[in-house]
Amino acid sequence: MSTPTLFTPLRLGSLELDNRIVIAPMCQYSAEEGCATDWHLIHLGHLAFSGAGLLILEATAVSPEGRISPADLGLWSDANEQALKRVLTAVRRYSPIPLGIQLGHAGRKASSRAPWQGGGQVPIEEGGWQALAPSAIAHGDDDRPPSALTREQLDQVRDDFVAAARRAERLGLELIELHGAHGYLLHEFLSPLSNQRDDEYGGSLENRLRFPLEVFEAVRDAFPADKPVGMRVSGSDWAAGGWDLEQTLALAQALDSRGCSFLHLSGGGLTPKQSVPLGPNYQVPFARAVKAAVAMPIIAVGLITEPEQAEAIIGTGDADAIALARAMLYDPRWPWHAAAQLGASVHAPNQYLRSQPRQFKALFKSE
Repeated sequence: MSTPTLFTPLRLGSLELDNRIVIAPMCQYSAEEGCATDWHLIHLGHLAFSGAGLLILEATAVSPEGRISPADLGLWSDANEQALKRVLTAVRRYSPIPLGIQLGHAGRKASSRAPWQGGGQVPIEEGGWQALAPSAIAHGDDDRPPSALTREQLDQVRDDFVAAARRAERLGLELIELHGAHGYLLHEFLSPLSNQRDDEYGGSLENRLRFPLEVFEAVRDAFPADKPVGMRVSGSDWAAGGWDLEQTLALAQALDSRGCSFLHLSGGGLTPKQSVPLGPNYQVPFARAVKAAVAMPIIAVGLITEPEQAEAIIGTGDADAIALARAMLYDPRWPWHAAAQLGASVHAPNQYLRSQPRQFKALFKSE
């Protein structure tokens, strides 16, 4: 019996993944001044035993003002770096899973409460901070407007991404994903709904692409050439007059020509006025369209929950890999169960080998 396509190897640049299941970045809102805590040790530790091909750490702020919430993970200081090093050292001791990191800046969605605290903006007098964005346009009607970034501040943000990328390299992280989706800063530059600048960074599509491409090029130059750098992008704002698939294709081709290692296709998040057509595979058409237009590998997301569903996405060529987030939180052994169902094998720690069901004798590869 042939190996299911979902469980065949995949190369992202020079990094070879054992299979095509990616654990997507998932914000935990559990850091302290940007520093990883014991929560991250537990959270990442058990996901590292999942059998997935790649684990990407949550959106990690490149500066304090770039945090979504006061409890966001960060990588702007020596303290942040050392705290994350402790976590990664423990994870690597027991798991061979490749580890990447998503670097981001929240832009106008910064200074927000954790979801279980309501998610609204934190007032300045309660420890919040002034958000920065391409233009002084608030995300929600009740939000205070962000400050429009000056040319000097743009340079600083780019340099913050570069500094975080260098810290990621010192930590031995094997991949960087830049967060250009979900309404955060790089996405805000792309969308005409949030970018109404009148300088070389606003207006035309070419101008709106300029800053995200500058950040990508700077990070690509700062991170080792043999390690992949990719981007998560939104295929659509799902709002009238916003970012759409045609513009996404232009961005994808520009990134492809600059040596981007992969794209992770998502959607929405820029405006509360969005109308998202939720349903299984609802974002896979973005991946399919972009994959047809570029040479680099494409990762698909969008209510992918079942093994046969994931296998069909890869097997039909709609994408090169699938990424799971909430489904992985609900079932941290999803790749084990998918491998058992589809007739494949996954890595499992020696301590867990005895858990292999008798009917799936070839399920586990020992470490």
